Amino acid sequence: MKIVIAPDSFKGSVTSTSAALKIEEGIKKENSKIVTIKIPVADGGEGTVDSFLTFLHGEKVKVVAEDPLGREIMAEYGWVPEEKTAIIESASASGLPLLSDTELNPYKASTFGTGQLVKHALDQGAKKIIIGLGGSATVDAGTGFLQALGVAFLDKHYQILKGSGECLDKVHVIDLTGMDPRLNEVDITVASDVSNPLLGENGAVYVFGPQKGISDNALSVYEGSMERFAALVNQTVSKNEANTPGSGAAGGFGFSLLSFLNVRMRSGFELIAELSGLENLIKDADLVITGEGKLDLQSLNGKVPVGISRIAKKYNVPVVVFTGKFEGYPSELKQEGIHLVCPIVDEVMTLSQAMTTGEQLLEKTARRLINAIELGQKTQGGKALRNNKYDN
Repeated sequence: MKIVIAPDSFKGSVTSTSAALKIEEGIKKENSKIVTIKIPVADGGEGTVDSFLTFLHGEKVKVVAEDPLGREIMAEYGWVPEEKTAIIESASASGLPLLSDTELNPYKASTFGTGQLVKHALDQGAKKIIIGLGGSATVDAGTGFLQALGVAFLDKHYQILKGSGECLDKVHVIDLTGMDPRLNEVDITVASDVSNPLLGENGAVYVFGPQKGISDNALSVYEGSMERFAALVNQTVSKNEANTPGSGAAGGFGFSLLSFLNVRMRSGFELIAELSGLENLIKDADLVITGEGKLDLQSLNGKVPVGISRIAKKYNVPVVVFTGKFEGYPSELKQEGIHLVCPIVDEVMTLSQAMTTGEQLLEKTARRLINAIELGQKTQGGKALRNNKYDN
């Protein structure tokens, strides 16, 4: 039997690379003869650097940068010297995991640190930069990022504002004269599987704001600030990207990247799939195991497990999803080619316990799955799993 192991990260608990490794260990402990192929996958958020470096064989560069609240931390990005390519996650310096629940403050939170990482990559001579958007603690529309790269945001008194959520309502002038000219000379790809626009009920504020600390009664006011900022950007660059899919990613970060820089928006999952040759690997497999921290109906909108299952379905390869939490019914995912959902928590425990024991839970779930498959093969007279057909 050949199994492709292609999980996303279990955010805040296990990276996609570690998840793939632990699932493989569980499989091998039950049946060492099973052939396994590990493909750590990411969608542009946490784990994107590790996924790309798995196939590009680069290195990690550590940089002192600001976290979302302006404190110095040691952040990192991926670097491929031969190709002078940098892979940067917004989550590394501007991510939610860098803050405690009590520290969430979208008004003060900034993407400045992510801009520092890009500046460092440019100083390294980067010719190509991949920016993964996902898992940020910010709703600053990328103002901090742009400030770190020389853009000035001025209030009505022409005083410089710090790029952050609270500056959106105060910006009167956007001065681009100091923007790093190297940004126009480098090939920038934005990796994100978020298709939300900047504004509206499906936009950056209403969809992502609450998880980053915007209270329900403040959403409409914050949305108004974002609308005013978007209008000023449109006036400044004579370009309207507010409705472009992905402009709402990472708290509106996608909007500013699209508005001020010459970038290409790509699905993070599709980039990894192309780079790894994922489809060819799945085509020849007997089973695919994928996974992510939470699986629900929103996962149908471009999340990694569904992206993988849609590939596998073309070749009639069964897909199993490991998840920390499942909301919905398996029948709702069956049409996407997902045959089985396996919640990894196997006993009563707190969320904190589940998060800290994610690797062990994945290994144990893999072992149970192999036992179940072998039992099924015995009760079916050894009938190959691959011969099972979809019930469409």
